[in-house]
Amino acid sequence: MKNLLINYINQVVHLTLEEEVILKEKVKIRTYLKDQYVVQQGDVCKHVNFIIKGCTKAYYLDNDGQEHVVMFSVENWWASDMGSFITQTPADYNVQCIENTSLIQLEYAIIEDLYEEIPKLERFFRKITERALVASQKRIVRNFSKTAKERYLIFKESYPEIEQRIPQYMIASYLGITKEFLSKIKSQILKTEAKLN
Repeated sequence: MKNLLINYINQVVHLTLEEEVILKEKVKIRTYLKDQYVVQQGDVCKHVNFIIKGCTKAYYLDNDGQEHVVMFSVENWWASDMGSFITQTPADYNVQCIENTSLIQLEYAIIEDLYEEIPKLERFFRKITERALVASQKRIVRNFSKTAKERYLIFKESYPEIEQRIPQYMIASYLGITKEFLSKIKSQILKTEAKLN
């Protein structure tokens, strides 16, 4: 299972066999059950988590108990509160399993040691953090400039394999709309597709 992480890293930076052995010794594999928390809002995020199998959601719970989903993660994705992890301060987000989920975990202190032992890992984590930042900025722009229907169509096109695995109310939360409005949008799309056929 650890080879899945090695293969992922090797797409960005090339590890030697010796470096792969060092890394494999430092990571841990952990399995969570559906609905378990990987990170809880207010706790310090101690690990970065690479998903081997399963699905998680990252969400913010407001003072009224309303859930605001900011991200879904599936196989070969990362699932953490990166702001909390990087600064080692309390998490803004909960990361919860939507399915039974197996993760490869890297602790904060161990990553700092690995940067010394395998300097190219620092470049790797910089690259994936840059990608996450760009994706986050694009999502902010979409939320300001696109209609709910356009946002849904972008989500559906960008993540076709995720939509089937996630309850509709969570997708609606991610899009910033109610589940009733999402149902209405999907119904309109189906009617339009039926007319075209």
